[in-house]
Amino acid sequence: MRLLAVLRAATLLVLLAATSLWAQSEQMDYSAWEQLASRAETAVESREVSTNTLEDLRADLSAYRERLLGVESAGDPRLATLQTQLEALGAAPEDGSEPEEIAQRRQELQRQISQLQAPLLRAEEAYSRADGLIAAIDEIIRSRETERLLQRIPGLLDPRLWGPALTSFFEPFQHVASEIRANWSNDVRRQTLLDQLPVILLLVVLAGLLVFRAPKLVDRLGVWLRSKTRRGTGFWSSLLSLLRLTLPTGGLLLFVLALSMSGLLGSRGATIVFVLPVMLFFVLLARWLAAETFSSDDEINTISLSQERRTEARYYVNSLSWLLALNTLFAYLSEIGEWVSETRAILGFVIHLLCGLILFRLGQILRQAGPLDGDVKHDEDGAQLLSFPSRLARMAGQAAMLVGFVGPILSLVGYVNISDALIFPTILTLGLFAGLLLLQRLFRDLYHLVTGAPLDEARSLLPVLSGSILMLVSLPVLALIWGARVADLTEIWARFQAGFSFGETRISPTDFLMFAVVFAIGLILTRLLQSGLRGSVLPKTRIDKGGQTAIVSGTGYLGIFLSAIVAITSAGIDLTALAVVAGALSVGIGFGLQNIVQNFVSGIILLIERPISEGDWIEVNGQHGTVKDISVRSTRIETFDRTDVIVPNADLVSNSVTNYTRGNVLGRLVVDVGVAYGTDTRKVEDILYKIARNHDMVLMNPEPFVHFKGFGADSLDFDVRMILRDVTQILVVRTEINHQIAEVFKREGIEIPFAQRDIWLRNPETLSSGLGNKTEADQTSDPKEPLS
Repeated sequence: MRLLAVLRAATLLVLLAATSLWAQSEQMDYSAWEQLASRAETAVESREVSTNTLEDLRADLSAYRERLLGVESAGDPRLATLQTQLEALGAAPEDGSEPEEIAQRRQELQRQISQLQAPLLRAEEAYSRADGLIAAIDEIIRSRETERLLQRIPGLLDPRLWGPALTSFFEPFQHVASEIRANWSNDVRRQTLLDQLPVILLLVVLAGLLVFRAPKLVDRLGVWLRSKTRRGTGFWSSLLSLLRLTLPTGGLLLFVLALSMSGLLGSRGATIVFVLPVMLFFVLLARWLAAETFSSDDEINTISLSQERRTEARYYVNSLSWLLALNTLFAYLSEIGEWVSETRAILGFVIHLLCGLILFRLGQILRQAGPLDGDVKHDEDGAQLLSFPSRLARMAGQAAMLVGFVGPILSLVGYVNISDALIFPTILTLGLFAGLLLLQRLFRDLYHLVTGAPLDEARSLLPVLSGSILMLVSLPVLALIWGARVADLTEIWARFQAGFSFGETRISPTDFLMFAVVFAIGLILTRLLQSGLRGSVLPKTRIDKGGQTAIVSGTGYLGIFLSAIVAITSAGIDLTALAVVAGALSVGIGFGLQNIVQNFVSGIILLIERPISEGDWIEVNGQHGTVKDISVRSTRIETFDRTDVIVPNADLVSNSVTNYTRGNVLGRLVVDVGVAYGTDTRKVEDILYKIARNHDMVLMNPEPFVHFKGFGADSLDFDVRMILRDVTQILVVRTEINHQIAEVFKREGIEIPFAQRDIWLRNPETLSSGLGNKTEADQTSDPKEPLS
């Protein structure tokens, strides 16, 4: 019955949002609330009420709690106004010397505030009462569930119990057959069958077509779609496989409807037949998951295994589906009272044993998941690299082996309920993981269909994001599979809705949602405004590029600030209660983030004063480069070596900065040159003037100037000073000027001297005598005699 419970729970979760809206829209009836609370308190004190009754009481209490929370959160807007008016009067004097008119006004305001606060206080008290009753009911239900799980049914190995169990096994089906014979013997029932026979036959024919013929037609449709589409056929294949799953289930539903219309089934038969479509649906669902997960097609299967292991895994999954369907039928028959507990325990042990063996073997297969021998890759440490589906399959295989071993043993010793709570949730969890992998593949195929390009999972974050979203959405289903009640999930949602409190301020998730939505809208409008200014408005003005950047950046900061203020106001978040905490935190944060704040303020100053702009050639801290980007915290400069230097904005404000291109690109070039002594200095001066004046990059206003600096140690020193129209070309101009000076000087016979040095020996005679003595010694010595 766990499968049916999960379906019912999922349906209730879907209706949760609608129930919440209904609860908030209803007016609060405190008399009905008091009656419900009294009944709940009586049920909690007695502890003899059935679990279903407790669940119903809890659902009613939860609905009232939702409405009470809505009343408490809504408040009354007049309260804030009255509180402000009362604060405007100031504190009442202690000596009672307040004027009578002011005192009466104060009392009137306090009376109105008390009247407006009364419903809120009553709702708060009722909310606390409902919360306590819900917690008490949950504690009772959990204790009962724990007792049920720990209940032990002894004697499963006693052969005397097997005979009555087998007899009891056939009793429900014998009763159904007896009901059918009795109804057929009834003339009225038989006449009703004959009257409905055309419709019944039509339903049976349709059911047969949907069960046996429709899958083949779906396969033909898939072949036709593959022939008509060039890309994204995996997406259509997945949709068609789902269609093959739903059509036979619909056919069985029509068949059950035909049986019900025949009037042959009695009350028991109609009850049992109701489970058959559910059983078939889960069998078909398991077959579909197995066919897709362990497909023989390498492009479709989601878990990498050899062909032999895939075939074996499909067989075991199909076997588990039939065992799961049988267990659902057996649990349903036990729940409606057709079987005694001993019969259910013995039959359950057989199911548990078979499921355990299959789970153990399936776990062994899943532990072999991974790339085949020719595709194995290793990391730097030599460990085998596995994809996420392979790692997930290996972990699931280990868990399946453990459950497959422990589950039957627990069932054998009598703990049938614990074994039931281990084995079948494990099977459903494996199915859930397989479904998530298939949905991930469906997303990949849809991306291929829409974009026309396959999704590169190694470089794209989309698979990670889609997988994270799927895992997050599957968490409630996983909790329901492992025994969580719908009430547990709704309780988490209720706690989430209630939010948390800071002093007298309650911040709920709806406040955060409103804040996020308003802030996002403001941020989008800000970005649109910046884009319009940058692309359409500012280029048509006479503002330079740096000024345009400053205006766009300032608009962005102002827009973010205003968006935050409007979002806080729209969400109704009262930050007054957080003022003390924020003040204390601001001191610590101020010391810790002192440099960051300093750089931020410096960035604002740079954007306002604009001493530098993007594209300027500047020198700061001994670094020359071009300003590429001015952000809030730092400025990025690209040096002439093509390296980026990140300069804190505080250095640009507090230190000396040389800007070579601020306002214009004019700049001065100074070229030094020296000529040999004896050269006509007037001639040199005329030559240098002609070279400077004839260059295209040199301005004539102001004119170049040739400076005769003086008499150097080795040359007559000159320098040529000229203003360039584009200082960024200074190296090119300097190179060209030097080439022209060298060429003209060579042609005119003017020598460019280089440093020369004369060496003077202080006592040359000593060196000469030393060399002479050495020569005589060499001539008189016998080369054969050793030197002493």
